Amino acid sequence: MELKETLLMPKTDFPMRGNLPKREPQIEQKWYDEKIYQRVLDKNKDKTPFVLHDGPPYANGNIHMGHAMNKILKDFIIRYKNMNGFYSPYIPGWDTHGLPIEQALTNNKKINRKEKTVAEFRELCQQYALEQVEGQKTQFKRLGVLGDWDNPYITLQKEFEAEQIKVFGKMVKDGLIYKGLKPIYWSPSSETALAEAEIEYHDKKSPSIYVAFKVVDGKDILSGDEEFVIWTTTPWTIPGNLAICVNADLEYATVAVSGRKFIVAKELVKSLAEEFNWDNYEIVATHKGSDFEYMTAKHPIFDRESLLILGDHVTLEAGTGLVHTAPGHGEDDFNVGRKYNLEVLCPVDHRGYMTKEALEFEGLYYEDANKAVGQKLEENGALLGLKFITHSYPHDWRTKKPIIFRATEQWFASIEALKPQMMEQIKEVKWLPSWGEVRLGNMIKDRADWCISRQRVWGVPIPVFYAENGEAILDEAVINHVANLFREKGSNIWFELEAEALLPEGFTHPGSPNGKFRKEMDIMDVWFDSGSSHHGVLVERGLPYPADLYLEGSDQYRGWFNSSLSTGVAMTGKAPYKTVVSHGFVLDGQGRKMSKSIGNTVDPLKLINTYGADIVRLWVASVDYQADVRISEDLIKQVSESYRKMRNTFRFLLGNLNDFNPETDLLDYDSLNEVDQFMMIRLNELTAELKAAYEEYRFDDVFKSINNYISNDLSAFYLDFTKDILYIDAKDSHARRSIQSVLYHHVCDLVRLLAPVIPHTADEVYSYIPGSTEVSVYLTDMPEVKLYENADEVSAKWNQLLALRHDVLKALEIARNEKVIGKSLNASLHLYPDASKKALLESLNADLKQIFIVSDLVIEEGQAPDQALQFDGLSVIVEAAEGHTCARCWLIVDDIDEAGICNRCSEVVNG
Repeated sequence: MELKETLLMPKTDFPMRGNLPKREPQIEQKWYDEKIYQRVLDKNKDKTPFVLHDGPPYANGNIHMGHAMNKILKDFIIRYKNMNGFYSPYIPGWDTHGLPIEQALTNNKKINRKEKTVAEFRELCQQYALEQVEGQKTQFKRLGVLGDWDNPYITLQKEFEAEQIKVFGKMVKDGLIYKGLKPIYWSPSSETALAEAEIEYHDKKSPSIYVAFKVVDGKDILSGDEEFVIWTTTPWTIPGNLAICVNADLEYATVAVSGRKFIVAKELVKSLAEEFNWDNYEIVATHKGSDFEYMTAKHPIFDRESLLILGDHVTLEAGTGLVHTAPGHGEDDFNVGRKYNLEVLCPVDHRGYMTKEALEFEGLYYEDANKAVGQKLEENGALLGLKFITHSYPHDWRTKKPIIFRATEQWFASIEALKPQMMEQIKEVKWLPSWGEVRLGNMIKDRADWCISRQRVWGVPIPVFYAENGEAILDEAVINHVANLFREKGSNIWFELEAEALLPEGFTHPGSPNGKFRKEMDIMDVWFDSGSSHHGVLVERGLPYPADLYLEGSDQYRGWFNSSLSTGVAMTGKAPYKTVVSHGFVLDGQGRKMSKSIGNTVDPLKLINTYGADIVRLWVASVDYQADVRISEDLIKQVSESYRKMRNTFRFLLGNLNDFNPETDLLDYDSLNEVDQFMMIRLNELTAELKAAYEEYRFDDVFKSINNYISNDLSAFYLDFTKDILYIDAKDSHARRSIQSVLYHHVCDLVRLLAPVIPHTADEVYSYIPGSTEVSVYLTDMPEVKLYENADEVSAKWNQLLALRHDVLKALEIARNEKVIGKSLNASLHLYPDASKKALLESLNADLKQIFIVSDLVIEEGQAPDQALQFDGLSVIVEAAEGHTCARCWLIVDDIDEAGICNRCSEVVNG
């Protein structure tokens, strides 16, 4: 018999290299062939539901790193819950309506809308959207995300649209829907109204002008030769000026300079004097703002007067303390103008061009009107100052172009009426991070009524009819009739049939004596689509309301979290979620926002094809996702190294179980050697730690804890010293079976604890575990935290030993550096412990030579020699062991036989 055949070296078919890009698709195919997702739900059908409701990504283009992180985080949770006692379905969704798809057809597909009816164009939009859904679905599945991919929710689905219409109908019934003329965010580039959630802020260069309005009627308080001074960064709105607003409580000064008298806030006189280069000026009078109410001033361009009014929104933060007021161009202007019965004048059209109401400026694009208005003001002597400033300004989030404030007739949902309930419900929700509660609360508190109508065609129609006299028919029964039509035929029927054919049979209305009706042609804001998904998905599919969890990017506080809360409270009085978790954005390795123009985007599909989905998933687990996170090639390589350690650890565990049959060889806890019991206790502590981290969505703690355990508890301690027993002792020896029992428990528990994070690898490892197993690790349950009666005693003892071992290993390292020994097996160790350390060493039922991986160990009595290394309560001398090296176990021993092996090895070899 050759010597190598007598060694029980680990043997396993489990491959050393992951080769994940090639192997993962095969594992995923097995999941679908074996219907693993459905089998998991069948297994858990009688368990407590846990519903994570998927926020729908927009169906346009390939997925990016933000998509990948979001979907992977959700998959961590769903997989963990399904393995830990819950019934947790995952229904992925897509948002499919809106401008980007219209633009994609027009720009990319070169579709001429003018050649198509609305219904035909919408059919093309639907076809394009569904193509995008299929593309993204394939990409999400390649991330290792399991869910009901054959039956997702899509906002263009007939049943979803029907439920959305019913949400609208309920809000109509409760008086929460109205049509009104208001200044709203308007995108000339998209030619439609926008909601707050569709606005983002970018820097914009704008003209900053100061304009003088001459007093017409000073109400016997002013002498009549004064001029009110306003400031604005939107000169194009001057044609819409109908008033000047002041604060009733502020003090205003009349400043005489260069033969003119200007009225500005007294507190701003000094700064304005510097702005206008007033060398010699004099304050000749002061007045309270309230004195100016109902005075009039001449419009600086047109032959009309502007009224002096009072408003609390006037501050001293910028400008002059007098605010140019155009009720058709701003919310504050509109609100204060309504108090004074001012006309809502809006001389700009849907494309951003000035209308005939702008008189001589008619036909100019609003930005071009800035220059023309400025020139006219200068001609009239009303322009006091002009410069250009760069400031933060609202932009259309789709086109990235500036928006304007424009008064139009739109449909609104009354947020004001819902605010008290919404604010109360926010307090009932658990927010992670905790600042989410304050963030959303402040947004709701300051939120205006929700403009829900859009002047587009690709979306869910607003189901309102108009009578012959122009009256809007807001009737829940009529709206529900439309909902039923949509459920049967889809919303395209709205654009295919006349109004009368869409109404209930025999419907009459006093406003239509001739039985004629017309239908609303605006569509709903897409945030109403996704915002009503709690009913379109949860209620529609018989799942509990509210959802247990919403998890999306931090931008959704102004988006999906916000719109969902509005409709959820409107429908049920309760928030649609119990817990909200938000994550940050994915930045490049330098912390910059990813941008195609910069060229710093990281493509998740390329990462998967290069490294594998499990590496990308492990990266997600490694970061503090609640803040902005960075990703780069170097960071992925670091994660790959952590993965390699995990994989090699699993390979070692499986290799040393190659001759182990859990049916016959597995020892119970009480039969294990004490050090093996200690490792079972540590595994139990790790299980409790990881499960608590999963429960609290602390996936970075899962990553850190498992890495630390593998590196310190396993690699640097247990797996290091037990090789001597696993490879050298007799196959069926108690010591070896005791360790193998520990290794078996470790591979079984660690693979389940890691399954939510690296499911491909976990399933691959699971398939090599000896004994009876399921088709997939996902069909098993998380390990339970156990109660070991001697845990405290054993842990205390062996944790002290680990501290002592740390000192011994340091002494061995010093001896190695000083060339006293080579490897640790060359060492003879002499320990001089104090009383407590000696008691500890003597209490351990273990071979200390094996624990310290040395050939000889002596616990000495008395005082240590001066040359001994000193540690806390322990002195150590390391010498070179003397004797013969066993050719089999490599220990240095006193005697070896003619085969060159020691007595211990001889007994094993010769049986």
